[in-house]
Amino acid sequence: MALYPRHLNIFVKLGEFLNNFCESGNTATDVWSGKLEKAVEQAHLENPWFSIENIHHVLKYWSKVLSREKVVQWLSSYTLPEQKKPKRIAIIMAGNIPLVGFHDFLCVLFSGNTVLVKLSSNDKVLLPFLVEYLMAVDDGIKEWIAFTEGKLQDFDGVIATGSNNTGRYFEYYFSAFPHIIRKNRNSIAVLTGKESQETLSLLGEDVFRYFGLGCRSVSKLYVPEGYDFDLFFSAILPWNSILQNHKYANNYDYNKAVYLMSDCKILDNGFVILKEDKGIASPVGTLFFEYYRDSDALKQQLLPSSHAIQCVVSYNFLPNEVPPGTAQSPELNDYADGIDTLEFLIDLG
Repeated sequence: MALYPRHLNIFVKLGEFLNNFCESGNTATDVWSGKLEKAVEQAHLENPWFSIENIHHVLKYWSKVLSREKVVQWLSSYTLPEQKKPKRIAIIMAGNIPLVGFHDFLCVLFSGNTVLVKLSSNDKVLLPFLVEYLMAVDDGIKEWIAFTEGKLQDFDGVIATGSNNTGRYFEYYFSAFPHIIRKNRNSIAVLTGKESQETLSLLGEDVFRYFGLGCRSVSKLYVPEGYDFDLFFSAILPWNSILQNHKYANNYDYNKAVYLMSDCKILDNGFVILKEDKGIASPVGTLFFEYYRDSDALKQQLLPSSHAIQCVVSYNFLPNEVPPGTAQSPELNDYADGIDTLEFLIDLG
């Protein structure tokens, strides 16, 4: 089973540390909590899209997911080889939201392989800190983890995440290696018009968390014909503080100006623009919407776009939907693009 028990204990320790850090309200006085607080501040300074609140949010998420119970339950669905020569897996990480590549990092290690990480320039502080902590817990883990800033060399497989353009380059460049290549994806929400204000308030988490930059961020609403957006606007009002982030505010102002100059019909509540549009990927500060008449017809309409949709937020619309408020908190077995990363890595032999 490779070093699974050893890895388990180390990552559970990490989860406990993150939980203590988050539960203390960041007032813990131990050395590692102080180092983490500095890492959070540095990550924010280097990338203003990484707000302190959002970084703390992702740390709290991982503190909950890295419990012994959740990790053991996740791994129990797989058969890990007892005797296996580790492969070296290169991960080219994205930097759209904090620690977005951490799940791939976990999968490589728990599959009994070693990891070679190429960080995004937008997210180069948090993961090295977490690895530093892991090595302090068990120095042996350093044999399994390496970082590189240069050209990737000496690897057996690749997991790469980027835009549609870089994805095509990755597919060509890494065609000779076992690989998972991830491109642009967005998430959608399907409303019936019968949602309570509480449900719509939860949906705000799926729309605005990480400023809508994640692949699990809802970028488009499908609403029934004649839908009244007043209740939606009322429910998401607590998110108006999002304008305090100057990068979000600049994008919102710019897109609003473009739409107004182009005579586009928009709905605007002062911090997010709703625009009727056939597209799925909306700009920052904008939420596309589209009317539908029949839910069955909508399901058929969405099929050709399934390759561009990460998840569907709804109630009783699709079997694999996620409830409002949960899109940004996937379980360990909620794999990006529907590709079982851990199974792919185990099967490399």
